[in-house]
Amino acid sequence: MRIYLASPFFNDRECETLSRAEEILKERGFSLFSPREHEVREGNVGSPAWSKETFLNDKAAIDWCEVVVMLYWGNYSDSGTAWECGYAYATNKPVVVVQLGESSNLMIHEGSHTNLYSVEDLLSYDFEMMPREAFSGKMF
Repeated sequence: MRIYLASPFFNDRECETLSRAEEILKERGFSLFSPREHEVREGNVGSPAWSKETFLNDKAAIDWCEVVVMLYWGNYSDSGTAWECGYAYATNKPVVVVQLGESSNLMIHEGSHTNLYSVEDLLSYDFEMMPREAFSGKMF
């Protein structure tokens, strides 16, 4: 199975959690695209050319994948990660949300296929049967 791993990676906590998710999904034998591992390194970061290439690279990977896994830190959300999941939903890709924060946004959970509550849940989630679980927390 081909998985796109959507997540912010702007601080140590996010990077550590993302590393663990990458490790779990790779160990399970999935073909994984993590934007952090496929960053565009050519050109000036933040330039229009770099921005366009990064966008097209990540969009192509979402088109390639079969499932998107989102590491979601609650109502605080990286806007790029939120866009990736919205695009996945719009193109009929199931989104598995891993809820990591205390708060939540209804648009994330209503647009998700299922909800997990820790990165360690990725160890046992059945990506073949894709069981659904509605979010049980409070949404805004």
